[in-house]
Amino acid sequence: MKTETIRRPDGAERKARILFTDMDGTLLRNDSTVSPHTNAVLDRMTAAGHRLVLTSGRPLDSMLEVMGEAGLFYPDTLLIAYNGSLTWDCTAHTALFSHTLPFDVCREIYAAAKRRGIHFQTYTQHEIVCEEEDEEVRFYRRRIHLPVLFSADPVSVLTEPPYKVHAIHLTDHARLEGLKAEVEERFGDRVTAQFSNSQYLEFYSSLSGKGNALLQVCRHFGIPVENSYSAGDAPNDISMLLAAGTGIAMKNADPEVKESADYITRYDNEHDGLADAVELLILRDG
Repeated sequence: MKTETIRRPDGAERKARILFTDMDGTLLRNDSTVSPHTNAVLDRMTAAGHRLVLTSGRPLDSMLEVMGEAGLFYPDTLLIAYNGSLTWDCTAHTALFSHTLPFDVCREIYAAAKRRGIHFQTYTQHEIVCEEEDEEVRFYRRRIHLPVLFSADPVSVLTEPPYKVHAIHLTDHARLEGLKAEVEERFGDRVTAQFSNSQYLEFYSSLSGKGNALLQVCRHFGIPVENSYSAGDAPNDISMLLAAGTGIAMKNADPEVKESADYITRYDNEHDGLADAVELLILRDG
């Protein structure tokens, strides 16, 4: 596949670059908005011929909501949702790549979470699915504004295998660690168990993950991996930082994320840290 290039105003050609950025804690401020300055920098980056791909543990509909509010739809926009389980083409309105969790695995994780007194939820194409309205789902929906389908057996109402399942405990991280160890022991070769923060433990296919999705997208666009940049702040971003040519950790990132990065931003997500990194690393030579 031919390497994608762009032509500068002076006629010189250069290789196109591609930025994969996490949303919460990275692109987004703490109120889930994109600052005007960051928005302007991304406009400059894409106008120069570089590409932007948003990546998140969020469901697709939630990502689309944020993008619409922020005006982040650019030509050939792709989204990586559900921690790399779905890569969505916003122009064609179709999935490019997807991986799901088999029903038998979902049922086992649900049973293990229930035994441990941990909130369990999964997703249809447009809904959160869980047993009842509890503190955890109310907390989750502060940012993820999807409708909720309640069922005494959440997995039974799904009509197709989900992209991920999600365990939440707001006060006892050790309980989530125990669930993670149990699932990894039983399904380690089939399932990735990954924290997106200390209260959220997510399970998805071992074929998924932001890092694997990044590699697929680079191949799709014909952009060498060495010309890719990824930015994040949480443990579920580590595979993406390691896969990219340049991994960028936010100043506000977890310590283990910073250890996996090539570059740490000078500012945090509340103060345009991502925009500053884009100007220094991607737009530095036009």
